[in-house]
Amino acid sequence: MKQILALLWLCVCCITSSAQEPSVHATLFGLGRVRQLDTYLSPIEYRGPQFFFINENTRPTRLLHERVSFQSTVQLDFSSTEPASEKATFLGGNFDYAAAWHYRFFGTTYGTLPADRSSRFSLAAGPQLSGLVGGLYSTRNGNNPAQAYLDVHLAASVQAGFIFRLRKMPVCLRDQLDVPLIGAMFTPAYGQSYYEIFSLGHYDHNVRAAHPFNAPSFRNKFTVDLPFSRSTLRVGYLVDVRQSHVNDLRRHAYSHAFVIGWVRSVSLLPPVRYSATDGHTR
Repeated sequence: MKQILALLWLCVCCITSSAQEPSVHATLFGLGRVRQLDTYLSPIEYRGPQFFFINENTRPTRLLHERVSFQSTVQLDFSSTEPASEKATFLGGNFDYAAAWHYRFFGTTYGTLPADRSSRFSLAAGPQLSGLVGGLYSTRNGNNPAQAYLDVHLAASVQAGFIFRLRKMPVCLRDQLDVPLIGAMFTPAYGQSYYEIFSLGHYDHNVRAAHPFNAPSFRNKFTVDLPFSRSTLRVGYLVDVRQSHVNDLRRHAYSHAFVIGWVRSVSLLPPVRYSATDGHTR
C-alpha cells in the first residue's frame, strides 16, 4: 500500500510541475448567512451567520500541451443558526476538499494582462473530485442530537474570466461554477439512530448514490483581483447550495458570503506588478 501511494504521489507531482507558468495561491476569509434544514434533527429551518476559510492553489501541468491546470481547494465553514423561535441552536462545521483539472480553451488562466485584446477573455472547464466531512449539532435534542456528513462527488467545473484596465491598473474578473454530477453520501434512515448503525450493526441503506435528481447542488464563486504594488487583493461573492432528499430525510444548506483575501504568485519569471507612482505594470 505504501508503494502504491508513493507511486500515485509521484505521478501527481510529475504532471503538475512546470516552470513556464506561475503557480497562484489564494487565501480568503468569508462572512455570510446560511439557511439550514435537516429533518433528522428538526423539521424547522434554521438561519444564522456562517464563517468561511478558503485556501486555493492553481498550478500548470504538462498535460495536453500545457493547456491543463490543476486546482486544489480547501474550504472550511462554521455556522451557528437558530429557528424563528430562537429557542434552540444548530452548531455546524464542514471540511471540504476539491481537486480539479481545467482545460483552457482560450485566454489566459493566471490573471496577467496580455498585450492581445482578443485573449483578455478566458474559458476553462474540466472534472473535479471533491469530498466533504462535517456535522451538525442541536443544543436542544436529547435523543440523536447530532448529524454527521460524509459526501464524495465527481463534479463538472467551469471557469470564465475577463481582464481589463481600470485607470491603468489591470483588474481580473473570474467566475467559477462547480456542479456535482455523481457520487456517494452517508445518511441514516428516517428514525434510525447512530447507536443502531455503529453499535448494533443495523445497516439500512446508509450509503446512497448522490446525483442531481436526489441531491441537486452547486457552488459559484465570483472574484475580483486588484493588484497593488507587490500584492494582489481579492474580493468576491460565494454562493454554496447543498441539498438532498435521501432515505426519507431532507437536508439543505443555502449559503452566501462575501469573501476577501490575498493572492500570491510563484514563478521563475518576474511577476506582473502594478506601481501606484507611474500607473504601469511591470
